[in-house]
Amino acid sequence: MGWSEQDVPDQRGRTALVTGANSGLGLNVSRALAQHGARVLMGARDPERGRAAVERVRRAAPGADVELLEVDLASLASVRAAAEEVRRRTDDRLDLLFANAGVMAVPRGETEDGFERQLGTNHLGHFALVGKVMPALRAAPAARVVSTSSGAHRSGRMAFDDLMGREHYSRWGAYGQSKLANLLFTSELQRRLQAAGSDVLAVAGHPGYAATGLQSGATAGVPVPGLRALMGLANRLLAQSDADGALPLLRAGTDPGARGDEYYGPDGRGEMRGAPVLVGRSERARDDAAARRLWAESEKLTGVTYDLTRAA
Repeated sequence: MGWSEQDVPDQRGRTALVTGANSGLGLNVSRALAQHGARVLMGARDPERGRAAVERVRRAAPGADVELLEVDLASLASVRAAAEEVRRRTDDRLDLLFANAGVMAVPRGETEDGFERQLGTNHLGHFALVGKVMPALRAAPAARVVSTSSGAHRSGRMAFDDLMGREHYSRWGAYGQSKLANLLFTSELQRRLQAAGSDVLAVAGHPGYAATGLQSGATAGVPVPGLRALMGLANRLLAQSDADGALPLLRAGTDPGARGDEYYGPDGRGEMRGAPVLVGRSERARDDAAARRLWAESEKLTGVTYDLTRAA
C-alpha cells in the first residue's frame, strides 16, 4: 500500500491557503485538508465557482472551517489584495500555502500586467503571493509552500532573453517553461529560507496524468476536429482521478518526513499515475544559476521582494 489520504496527519489548529481551489487538484487538496481538521482558505478567480466549491467541501467535511478567497493569479493587483486579506483573516499566521492555480498550453495572451499568460499565472502570480504572505508563513511553526509543477518541466527551457514569448511562442514550450520555473522557484526559495535560518519548507509535487479541467485549455484554438472529445476520452481511459493526482501535493505539504526542495509525483510508469513518492527532475531544474536569475527577474517584473527576517 502506498501513501494515501489516510496518511495525512491531523491538521487541527493549522490554516491553509490553496489557490486554484474551485476544481481539480485544488478542490481535492482543500477537501482532504478540511477533512483532517485544517482551516482552509480556498482561492478562486471566479467567485461563483469558488462559492460552489466551498459548499462541496463543506458537504464533504461537515463542520469544517472553509472560506472563499477571491484571487486572480493573472493580476498583481488581485494578488496584493488577496495577500492583505489572508493576513487580516489569519491574524498574520499561515501554516500551508499550496501554489496550485494554473493554465496549460493556452494560445498566447497576456495578463493584466503584460506578462505572457502561462508564466504570469503559473509562476509570477505565485511568486508575488508567496512573497506578500511570507511574514505570515514565517510566524507559523514549520510552515510549508507547496508548488504544483508537472512532468512537462522536462521539456521546459528558461528563455531569459524572451521570457514573455514575444519573439517566438509555443503554447507547450511556454507551459514547460512555467513548470520549470515552479521547480527553480522552489529550489531558490528553499535556499534563501535555509540561509535565513527559517524552518519554513519549500517543496513541490506534480499530479502525473490526472483528469482535471486543465486539459480543456490545451485544445483551445487548435483546428483539429474532435480533439476536445479525444482529450475527454483519454481522461476517462488513461488518466488517474483528480483526487489521486492531488496526493503528491498533499504528501509534500503534510508528510512529517518531507524535507526542503523535495519533489513528489506518482510512482507508476512515466510518473503518469500511482502513489506519491519522491521523484527526480531535469538537469535544467537543478541549475542553481538559472534559479538565481529567475528570482532576480521575478523581483524586477513583480516588484515584490521577500522579507525573510525572523518573525517575532
